[in-house]
Amino acid sequence: MAFYDLTKEERNQLVEKINQRIENDLENNTSDNILKYFSDDDTYIRKTGYLAIGKIFYAQPHLQNKILSVLTRLFKSEDELIRQTVVNAAGEIGKFHFDKIQTFMDIGLFDSHHRVRNAVIGSIKKMGERNPVPVLAWVKTYLNHENKEIRREICHGIELRGRTHPQDILPLLKELEVDNAKRVSDTLIHVLGQIAYKRGCLKTVVTHLNKWQNKELVQNALDEIVDVHNRYKKFAVLTQQEAIAYIDANYKA
Repeated sequence: MAFYDLTKEERNQLVEKINQRIENDLENNTSDNILKYFSDDDTYIRKTGYLAIGKIFYAQPHLQNKILSVLTRLFKSEDELIRQTVVNAAGEIGKFHFDKIQTFMDIGLFDSHHRVRNAVIGSIKKMGERNPVPVLAWVKTYLNHENKEIRREICHGIELRGRTHPQDILPLLKELEVDNAKRVSDTLIHVLGQIAYKRGCLKTVVTHLNKWQNKELVQNALDEIVDVHNRYKKFAVLTQQEAIAYIDANYKA
C-alpha cells in the first residue's frame, strides 16, 4: 500500500517507525533499514528516509560521521533510486554544512541517470536558499563547463535563491548571456522570468538587465517577465500592465 493510501494516523505511525529503524541502524553501525527505505519505489518513503538522515539525525553530532560514512557507501550503489536518495539526504545536510557534502554534488551532477542529476538540481535549490554563500561559489565553477547540460542544470538550480534574492544570482546568470546553446538560453530566460515577479524583484532584475550586452536575449527575457506576471497574477506584486509600464519606463533598450 502506497504512503498516501494510508490514513494520516497510519502515515504518522509509519514515519515514526522508519525514523526509529534508521536511528537503530546508525547507532548500531548497520544500514539494512536505510538501504531498504532509500530504495523503496514509493517517493514518500524515500523522502521520509532522507529527511530522517539529513534533517533529524545529522543534527546529533555523535551521528554525523556515521551518516557521512553510510551515505558514501550507498552512493556507490548501482540502483539509481538509492543514489538519488543519497543526494537528497546530502542536500538536507548542505543547507548548513555544504563543505561536508560537496563531493556528492560534484559526482551526482555527472551521474548517468537523470533521477540523480535532477536530485542535484533540487538540492542546489534548497541549499542555495538556506546556505547561499558556499553553494553559489560552487555553482560559479560550473557556469562555463563544456557540457551544455551541466550549464543548463546549474542555471536552473539557482532559481529558487533568485526568487527572493535576485541580486545574488544575477551576476552568475549574466555569465550565460552569450551562451550559444539554445537549451541554456531558454533556461536562462525562464529563470529571469521566475525571479522578477515578487516584491521589489522587478526593479532589481531590470536594473541589472540594463548592463547586459545580448539585447536579443534580454528582449526575450522581458517578454517572459511580462508573461509571468499574467501566468502568476495571483502571486505577482504587480499586474501585467504595471509590469509593462515599469519595463517601458526603466529599461534602456
